[in-house]
Amino acid sequence: MSTQASHPALLIPGPIEFDDAVLQSMSHFSESHVGPTFVNTFGETLGLLRPLFQTTNPASQPFVISGSGTLGWDLVAANLTEAGEDALVLSTGYFGDSFADCLATYGAKPTKLEGPVGGRPQVPEIEKALSEKKYKIVTVTHVDTSTGVVSDLKSIVQAVRKVSPETLVIVDGVCSVACEEIAFDEWDLDGVITAPQKAIGCPAGLSISMFSGRAMEVFKNRKTPPASYFASFKNWTPIMQNYEAKKPSYFATPSPQLVHALNTALKQILARPLSERFQKHKEVSDKVKKAVADLGLKIVATKPEDQSSAMTAIYLPDGVQIANVLPKLASRGVIFAGGLHKEIATKYIRFGHMGVSVTDPARTDIDNALEALKTSLAECGYTKA
Repeated sequence: MSTQASHPALLIPGPIEFDDAVLQSMSHFSESHVGPTFVNTFGETLGLLRPLFQTTNPASQPFVISGSGTLGWDLVAANLTEAGEDALVLSTGYFGDSFADCLATYGAKPTKLEGPVGGRPQVPEIEKALSEKKYKIVTVTHVDTSTGVVSDLKSIVQAVRKVSPETLVIVDGVCSVACEEIAFDEWDLDGVITAPQKAIGCPAGLSISMFSGRAMEVFKNRKTPPASYFASFKNWTPIMQNYEAKKPSYFATPSPQLVHALNTALKQILARPLSERFQKHKEVSDKVKKAVADLGLKIVATKPEDQSSAMTAIYLPDGVQIANVLPKLASRGVIFAGGLHKEIATKYIRFGHMGVSVTDPARTDIDNALEALKTSLAECGYTKA
């Protein structure tokens, strides 16, 4: 039985439900961020990110910095682009668009290649764009939580290497790391940014990332200084390298309690083969999507191959409002999220299915949520045609 206070199941696209042991790690007594015990924990945590991202290349560089997932965009923009350089942003919704805004803030020139609502840019379109202009980086949101669309990273990298091999491929993996496969070395990725509060299953407050040796060389060879102080690789890289080598180092204060929680979450994830974890998320996702279809509802991500295992964005039936259905779900102990994509925001809800709600066999979160959805829609007057 959980030791947590009774509460509704949080089934939004993040934050998600957390395991007891992870939360208990947060209650660690206060300790020095440069003391030997914490240095050992932080160094171990950085090392655990390597198998999570599936990289064994010693040139790959992990970062864990206090901040939100959004800080990852700043790390990319401030360090891997310079003012006036072109970036190709593959957008499948709100978060792809926001990544473009961040790049522009730092002086880069983003070009957005957008899929239709519920779809994604196709490889021929990407190859055409790359052949028409030299891009410093290509960014892709692996799972955009505004639509539930998942992008095919492997095919995207293959297209970039074919047409523009020097272009860096950067992935926003905030809603994909630890539930969708990311083979950093095998797929030849240059950067993946993420956060702990989604499939990793640790409270929010950290920016987690991995960058390739090629990306770090691009940073070293930039013509101008990094465009940020706090988000500077120049300031953070020696800190991360020292900590991973179990040596105390200081630039800005980390959160020891969050790092302890992340350490626990990563050990739980890596105790089993990642392939099993990815498969379990897919199985539960398929179950959710079948149940949604059986209710006569449509999914925002239109094609099966475009549908994420992390979450499902569900169009509401005509006549059913978000403001009516979400409180009914909450009264049954289930929290879903409203819409986010600006073109369809009032028309759909979002169901996150990640982490312990999926992997812990003792939990009934998913089954309860599907039953609550069926009952709540009926109470709103919906009957399947």
